Amino acid sequence: MSNVGLSLLYFLICYVLVTWVGIAHTIFNIKVLHMKSMKESLGMGEGYEKTKPWHPLYNIILFSIFGWIYMRSVAVPTLQEALITGAVWAVICIVADLVGWVLIKHPWRLTFKEFYVDYQPWITFIYLAIFAGPVVGFFLMR
Repeated sequence: MSNVGLSLLYFLICYVLVTWVGIAHTIFNIKVLHMKSMKESLGMGEGYEKTKPWHPLYNIILFSIFGWIYMRSVAVPTLQEALITGAVWAVICIVADLVGWVLIKHPWRLTFKEFYVDYQPWITFIYLAIFAGPVVGFFLMR
């Protein structure tokens, strides 16, 4: 990667942003649409469950925007650079998700099965979207 620090900064900003969008969507479903929260139903609650199909969409849009921003900062942007950046971002996300959503104890914590098996196909689509983000960003520059 041409500028590892800048790439990681854009990844971090986007990761936090996409997480906030998902949380805001869940809160909207509970408060505005009056769906059940995790306190009122099994698992993560109806409000969260209804957001799952939207998660890949948030990710492809936001990671493509940040991929485009990053690729514009590269002196000589190439498809190879975009593929490497996408792979690095996807691997970092997989590790961060494992630590942040499975291993660390908190109210929204999920088991390994809940996150990597029950969350299918959405989690796979999310990781593909994150990998594709810089590639889409590269092609948007053209």
